[in-house]
Amino acid sequence: MMRPLKKNSVPLKRSGFAFGFLVVATLLTASTSLSGIHFVDIASTSGLTAVNTYGGRTQKDFILETTGNGAAIFDYNGDGRNDILITNGTVLKPGGGHKPSLTQLYRNDGGGKFSEVGRDSGFTVEGWGQAVCVGDYNNDGRPDVLITYYGHNRLYKNNGPTFSEVTASAHLPVDGVRYGSGCSFLDYDSDGNLDLFVSNYVDLDLDKTPKPGSAATCKWKGIDVMCGPRGLPLAKNILYHNNGDGTFTDVSEKAGILKPGGRYGLGVVSADFDDDGWADIYVACDMTPSLLFMNKQNGTFEERGVAAGVAYNFDGQLQAGMGVAVADYDGDGRLDIAKTNFSGDLPSLFRNEDGRFFSDVSRDAGLGTHQFLGWGVAFLDVNDDGWQDLIITNGHVYPEVERSRVGDTYRQPALLYRNTGTGRFRDVTADAGPAFGERRASRGLATGDLDGDGRPEIVIVNMSDKPAVLKNDRADGHFLNVKAIGTKSNRSAIGARIRVQTGGHIQTQEVMSGNSYYSSNDTVLHFGTGSATRTDQLEIRWPSGLQQKFSSIPGDSTVVVTEGEQQIRTAR
Repeated sequence: MMRPLKKNSVPLKRSGFAFGFLVVATLLTASTSLSGIHFVDIASTSGLTAVNTYGGRTQKDFILETTGNGAAIFDYNGDGRNDILITNGTVLKPGGGHKPSLTQLYRNDGGGKFSEVGRDSGFTVEGWGQAVCVGDYNNDGRPDVLITYYGHNRLYKNNGPTFSEVTASAHLPVDGVRYGSGCSFLDYDSDGNLDLFVSNYVDLDLDKTPKPGSAATCKWKGIDVMCGPRGLPLAKNILYHNNGDGTFTDVSEKAGILKPGGRYGLGVVSADFDDDGWADIYVACDMTPSLLFMNKQNGTFEERGVAAGVAYNFDGQLQAGMGVAVADYDGDGRLDIAKTNFSGDLPSLFRNEDGRFFSDVSRDAGLGTHQFLGWGVAFLDVNDDGWQDLIITNGHVYPEVERSRVGDTYRQPALLYRNTGTGRFRDVTADAGPAFGERRASRGLATGDLDGDGRPEIVIVNMSDKPAVLKNDRADGHFLNVKAIGTKSNRSAIGARIRVQTGGHIQTQEVMSGNSYYSSNDTVLHFGTGSATRTDQLEIRWPSGLQQKFSSIPGDSTVVVTEGEQQIRTAR
């Protein structure tokens, strides 16, 4: 049943963004109880049974075989149910019986069941698929898909319900070889059209790459392993401007993206870190300083990773960064950054101090209980208490460690850190249910509601294995979900910032495309409200600058907010 809700709408100046309820009278402190957290893996019973293909199973001769791939959760066919896309890789030397490994598109058939329809939907290319990002680049109401590849990336236009590969006609490169990695749709110039940022990992030429064990950078703890990234040529990131006619133009140099020089870029996310209404970009880099591109509001960016404190760790050391997640974990209204790193290091947690400077608080926040090799990462309120928890997938790059005595394992468990509401996290992995006890060689991770109960599930992509789908079967808190639809802003509402107030507690989230590791979460934002069955106020700032307010919203519902409309809808 659809019901109108109260609404107020006022224009917002770009020079600042002050919500009427920014002052928090009292903050809710999360209980230390583990009630409401118990995850099970429902992949097999849901129909997600295809095995991911990505290089050798027991030995990786090239770095290309190690980075893996990601997943996206989105409603591709407009039936109101979220579907799942998983990019796929291949092998270097296909042998007898090798079947083409294609992108997997799992259509949600309802009732907790999925059917794999990738080939029939237009995903017919075999190759080294990497990341996936989702956004309606032509504003026709259907979400489109970019998949990065080793070779050249591919843009898929959603025709409803099938896809067409339109890379060449969109004026994106189809010649040459690039090692495409993370990607994100964003509207960096606020013209209502989604632009595209793509990171690249290594300027890789397989014919010129040294063999395992042939150099110092091809050994690890005395084991002969694949070479890289150190010792291999650096790659460059790319920004494509959406021309509004279905084509894109490379503006990397003009926009200042090339100025910092080459990097080993992996995970990418775009978010408004300084809360000025303009999209910024963060790139997690492997053994090179990570990048923070701050939007100068004139079509160009200033790279401030070192100055802002997010290029290195708390000791000023380089890190092998992989995935990245963004959320306001401490309830101060500013977006913070989590980053996963290589084995033996902590996950990074960069607390946003004032929009331009961050502090690495990973040790003080309690993220040092394990030092696995992290990939996918997401903030998600798993028990609906109003605080963003942290999920991390893990898995080594070297399957060879299983045959050694170095003390590392190839398959590693995912981790769940519960947000206590005090600025600290508590490791609750051991008590979070059987799905967190499984060891996997994981890479990508995406979150989104898959069964229509209003609470997000977690999809994990695993090397040479079936995916995992983690469901919390004991969730007991209340929630509010918000779906935003742009009109003057881009249709996907990417860049829209939403704040909800329940009692004295305020939560801030932003609609993003491309996050975690090589993945894209559902753009419907999930807010846990604890014991509250009603949200007092919802406020949204659109990329266009329009600000809207709504009040007294029923809980355990999904509301649809359309830019500029005087009513929003809710469906139980």
